[in-house]
Amino acid sequence: MQALTLLVSLFGSVLVLVLQPAKAFAVYIAVLLFYPTFLSVQLGTLDFKAGRIVAAVLLLRCLFNPAIKKNFVLNKLDMWVIFACIVPIIVWPIGSHIPILRELESWSGELMDSLFAYLVARLCINNRSALVTAAKWIGIVLVPLALLGVVESSTSWQPYRAFQQYCPWDPEGVNIVARFGLYRAMGAFGHSIRFGTVFALFLPLIYSLRHERSYWRQLAYFLSLITVIGALSSMSSGPWMMIIIIIGCLALEHFKYLVKPLIIFVIFSCFIVNIISNRSFYDVLVRFTNPVGGAGWHRSRLIHLAIDHFNEWWIAGYGGRDPGWGPLLGSEWTDITNQYVMAAVQNGMLGVLALCGILATAVYMLVHQHKATKDPVLRSLYWALGSTMVMTAISFNACQFSAQTGSVYYSILGIIGSCPNFIWRSQIRIKT
Repeated sequence: MQALTLLVSLFGSVLVLVLQPAKAFAVYIAVLLFYPTFLSVQLGTLDFKAGRIVAAVLLLRCLFNPAIKKNFVLNKLDMWVIFACIVPIIVWPIGSHIPILRELESWSGELMDSLFAYLVARLCINNRSALVTAAKWIGIVLVPLALLGVVESSTSWQPYRAFQQYCPWDPEGVNIVARFGLYRAMGAFGHSIRFGTVFALFLPLIYSLRHERSYWRQLAYFLSLITVIGALSSMSSGPWMMIIIIIGCLALEHFKYLVKPLIIFVIFSCFIVNIISNRSFYDVLVRFTNPVGGAGWHRSRLIHLAIDHFNEWWIAGYGGRDPGWGPLLGSEWTDITNQYVMAAVQNGMLGVLALCGILATAVYMLVHQHKATKDPVLRSLYWALGSTMVMTAISFNACQFSAQTGSVYYSILGIIGSCPNFIWRSQIRIKT
């Protein structure tokens, strides 16, 4: 499998070197979507995944291209992402039980999945035209991925299952589970939640293509429908709720006057639920937002455990050890399906601060850009990206973004980081 991984990496690297940046970025996304992350090229104790190799090649191309670099201006979101990436190194000396060399090895891999993905998007997507090009290509790439999901969901046949035996940590893979007579599609992601999540993350961008001219105006609706079908084929409550949230947020674009009253209503409802049910609002919310069933109790219990054991993790997490909550969750080990709790367990309050800081800064930047421009197309684009961030902030309570979904998440953050360039170029076009 190393030869196959090397071949895919080489092919992807050549494409990102010869194609224009926006299309090269789409190629990087395609590699993430269609090639399993557990297949890698091993060099000693280091594992080089195809996505990481392609990202590194594309990043080097951008860094050595003055025309691409000239549009990069460091902003607050960049600083928060960099801070989040160095937090593991900051907290390691405090109480980690992992040897420094092993920690650096793991950290370097996570850096390629996060910071590299962010910078690649940040540099390649530096204007609206580039974003439209990338969105078109990604929309087309999602079509066969969604069709694969439909096939897996309806037949239980999983073509990537044959590669699972090469996964070092899980050679048997996740059991195929049927719901309502359909099966949970996984694709190259190894888990249905991650598979469905990437469709939800890209849906707002695909939907924003409706503002384009000619046939893309109609095609945007078709591709959006295909993207929704891809997410639903996961038959997982997480992606299903993400789609519901995204559709709700996108619909609010036409009723913006309802946003503030809705926020007030949600906050007020949380207090009411606490009083009436005699339970925490997140307990009620997580337990009853499972449209296709799921372990809502598990998500709720994780939050309770994180609060109860706050004194154990707030400084620097658990130092690379299992928190030991498994028996309280009905398992031998702690399955953390909450991104906020995962940040806490791994890096303490600094990790939680970094995660929340990124989300808050991204939303603030989009709100600021939305107010700063009168271009209706740009305003709609910022609303779409903001919908993605709102969905992400909510869904972090029910799942964690790892492997391909983590890189896609950071790529979208990179696009948001370049948003100030969009409005600047729009203003220049109007003046001329």
